Formats: sequence, C-alpha cells, structure tokens
Amino acid sequence: MHERAVTLPGRFVTDGATDADALSREFEARLVECSTLAFRVAYGVLRHREDAEDAAQEAFTRAYRSFSQLRDRDRFRAWIVKATWRVAITRYHEKKRRGGRELAVDIDAVSPDSADAVERAGRLWRAIDALPEKLRMTLILAGIEGHHIREVAALLDVPEGTVKSRLFDARKQLKERLS
Repeated sequence: MHERAVTLPGRFVTDGATDADALSREFEARLVECSTLAFRVAYGVLRHREDAEDAAQEAFTRAYRSFSQLRDRDRFRAWIVKATWRVAITRYHEKKRRGGRELAVDIDAVSPDSADAVERAGRLWRAIDALPEKLRMTLILAGIEGHHIREVAALLDVPEGTVKSRLFDARKQLKERLS
C-alpha cells in the first residue's frame, strides 16, 4: 500500500467504500441524533404536524446537499436547527401571505373548560408569533422545548448571557401582550 495511505485516511478506497458513502453514513448518524429536535423547532413555528414534517424534511435535504462543506461537524446540531428554523419561518410567511390554514376547532362541540383552554392557547401562540424571530426562537427552544440555557446557546451559537437576555425580553413582551 502507498505510504501516504496511512497519513491520509479515507482518501483511498480500501474496502470498497467511498468517501461519499462514509459522508452519507456520518450524515445519517448525526441526523438520527437531532431529527426530533428539528421537527420540534419546525412545529414550534408552524404548529401543524404535516407542515412541520415537510419543513424538517426540506431542511434535512438542504443539509445533506451541503454537509460536505460543513467545516465543524460537531456543530451539526446547531446547524440543522438554524436550517430548520429558516425553512419553517419561510413557510410560515408564505402561508401567512396565502391566507393560511387556521386551526379549526368547533367551540360548541367541546366542554366550556376545553373551549377556554383552546382560546388561551390561541392567544398565547398569537402573542408568541408577534415576537421578533430571535426572541421567538429562543423562547421556543428554552421555554417550550425545555432546553437548558447552555444548550440553547450552543444551538443558536450565541453566549449564554444573550440567551438569558432574550428569554427575559420575550417573557416581558408576552406578559405585556397578554395583559
């Protein structure tokens, strides 16, 4: 075997596998780790299961095409979250421009307590939707999905202090909007 084969692993075909095969396997392994998170991020924006699945799938497809260009593979999780967020936001704005599909709930068909809960949830989500994107994403990841400050900071690639500040601002604005 050539002497450079030892210093450049993965550059030579040794077992029939190609660099593309190895890259695909690595992408799939990383995707398994964070596919649920990507769906939840999309769902936090779109609040419709099928739309969230489509947005996450589109983000995965785009990520797959660009995966070989990702320099720091340890940042994959943050990268896919951002990609999913951008796709979901784009779809949200497109849906809004087209008139959107509203969650249809027959208030008369549910109990008064459930109707109140549905109404409160609707008011809360409208208030969340009105937040600036940075605050909304931070709130969804930390406040709704329950990620720790450190995890949100890593996912958004911002300092922990920024996450705390954004959470404070988001909660303050929500309180004002819901009062």
